[in-house]
Amino acid sequence: MNKEFMALVTEEVEENKFVKRIMKRAIEEIPDNHTLVRVHYSSLNYKDALSARGHKGITRHYPHTPGIDAAGIIEVTDSSSFNVGDEVIVTGYDLGMDTNGGFGEYIIVPDEWIVSKPRNLTLLESMIYGTAGFTAAICVYEIIKSDIERKSGKILVTGATGGVGSIATAILSKLGYDVVCSTGKKEQSEFLYKLGAQEIIDRKELEQSSSKPMTSAKWSAVVDNVGGVTLENAIKSVKMHGVICVLGNVSGDYFSSSVYPFLLRGIKLIGIDSASKDMTLRKYLWEQLSDNWKIDILNDIYKEVKLSELSHEIDKILSGEQVGRVVLKHNF
Repeated sequence: MNKEFMALVTEEVEENKFVKRIMKRAIEEIPDNHTLVRVHYSSLNYKDALSARGHKGITRHYPHTPGIDAAGIIEVTDSSSFNVGDEVIVTGYDLGMDTNGGFGEYIIVPDEWIVSKPRNLTLLESMIYGTAGFTAAICVYEIIKSDIERKSGKILVTGATGGVGSIATAILSKLGYDVVCSTGKKEQSEFLYKLGAQEIIDRKELEQSSSKPMTSAKWSAVVDNVGGVTLENAIKSVKMHGVICVLGNVSGDYFSSSVYPFLLRGIKLIGIDSASKDMTLRKYLWEQLSDNWKIDILNDIYKEVKLSELSHEIDKILSGEQVGRVVLKHNF
């Protein structure tokens, strides 16, 4: 297929020196059991920004087009599961890492990475969620599976103004949980209350180290986007049989803990990996996001940008200035 399309491309111009620019790319040969999707929308995640910056822990081979999320319409396929014209979602797996991703107008992906878009979601809405929303859904799923009920007590969400934190707050609030948001962006309090937060605390409250193995029990569950000392303090303060979903490390890759919260309170520490989730669960969670868990203010938590505006948004997310979700719309 001889066809060109526009994409954001990061190139290594010298050893460990990278530049990102918009350029034409050619559609490659479509391998067997792969499908060509015309991407209508993508979304910006922190992992995308790292790839665009030239982080070889995320993307090993350059030139490369980031974008771990894509929603669009199938243009070429020989799949027995999909048809030309189907509206589909692709998130996770290797998309946007070493497979060219959603920051280009087309992607070529294995059939087993593709999810049919639920009827009650538009392509745009699916990318307002994107990997951030899917990851938040995994956290909610784990909390419910751990028998944390509404009456169990407050749920703490750290890094609450980010993509995962904001959507987790909104879903949990919709389901009737009492959500406490931790953030360093107090100026975003109105945004968090609109999502459904019952209380907002300064992140500094969770950044003070303590030598105590446990502190007073406050949280029935925690969705932690931060790591480091914040995670240490969360572990110490979770209630009996509580659960902590760990999915971020913006404050540190490491934490320390005694075994006492696990032995005496029976808490669970669950690592959240969204990229390689089983397809059966993946389909189930997308259906939940389109139905029972669909948040009422979905259209109020994102901004839409063009490909020409994306580089600026990448710089913002790397500097910690981003709030909510950024959705890329490709123009055809």
